[in-house]
Amino acid sequence: MVNLVGANIGERRWTAKRKEELYRSRVHAGRALAQAWEQAASRPQVLLQASAVGYYGDRGDQVLTEDAPPGEDFLARLCVDWEASTQPVEALGTRRVILRTGIVLSTRGGALPRLLLPIRLGVGGPLGSGRFYMPWIHIQDQVRAMLFLLDREDTRGPYNLCAPEPVTNAELVRTLGRLLRRPTWFRVPTWVLRLVLGEMAIALLASIRAVPKRLQEAGFAFQFPHLEDALRDLLTR
Repeated sequence: MVNLVGANIGERRWTAKRKEELYRSRVHAGRALAQAWEQAASRPQVLLQASAVGYYGDRGDQVLTEDAPPGEDFLARLCVDWEASTQPVEALGTRRVILRTGIVLSTRGGALPRLLLPIRLGVGGPLGSGRFYMPWIHIQDQVRAMLFLLDREDTRGPYNLCAPEPVTNAELVRTLGRLLRRPTWFRVPTWVLRLVLGEMAIALLASIRAVPKRLQEAGFAFQFPHLEDALRDLLTR
């Protein structure tokens, strides 16, 4: 079983009602799944439980492995409860793997198309200071890692699903500009992001220097460990 249920974090501002929707779509869904697990006559042997690197909160330049404690902001607390929602299946003998996923790079959705549009129009640039770390992973490596963790019976617990070389927002934008041959001079001030996005800007600007320590120790080999290679592959498809 692979549980990826959860409303889109970046779809709209985090009003009190929206935060409740984000919580219910993840935590309540996970609890319902755990209850169904208890009642099932035949249970899956493994559960991949979605989570996110937002679990760690804003940590600056600190390198974050799976042993790092959780953060204290809304997204971090949400991830803690999200992960805990399906924990009861472990008592029933199920192997449970937690996927703490970074920014999944794909041209079909997610963050990349939003980053590409202003750069292609010639008005792209870093967000805020641009110095915050953005853990990323190519969509192909995301799927490969999930299949790897499904098949490896010795894996369990949390795994950071992100490339081994996290980059700052400025580095990401600069690389995109170089590949597209477009300028990236138009920095978006932090105060503008906070004004437009409200509390959601905290998640956007959080510096999370997560690395896939446990995934690599388990023997997983990334097809796209370097950002420029990953972006070049995606942009030429």
